Amino acid sequence: MMEAQPTGPLRRRQWSAIEKLQIVKQSLAADANVAEVARRYNVSTGLIYSWRKQAKTGALSTTRANPSRFALVAVASGSSATRAVESGDDRSMVEVVLRNGRILRVPERAGPGRAASLADALEGGRS
Repeated sequence: MMEAQPTGPLRRRQWSAIEKLQIVKQSLAADANVAEVARRYNVSTGLIYSWRKQAKTGALSTTRANPSRFALVAVASGSSATRAVESGDDRSMVEVVLRNGRILRVPERAGPGRAASLADALEGGRS
């Protein structure tokens, strides 16, 4: 007895931006293994890495007005990590310690795109 063959063309799974972002988020978890996440969703690891790159650049977004971006963040303990950065005119500042050890201080009102471009420049253009 022969098995029935599919009569129509095989179609690729269509992932919504929300689903892709959820998979990317899972792959970026501290204890995550990209290969395990890929197996869980029956996708290739290369596809997850592509989605991660798209999320990092803002190309993978649920809306064009509010693109999603991911950044690696480590929360440090201790008084130096939690102290507020003060300026003479009482504006709030955000302090980011970059991978290369440099410290980036930007006004809280600066947009994430501006902060990301400054961080890229200070890290030597790493992407």
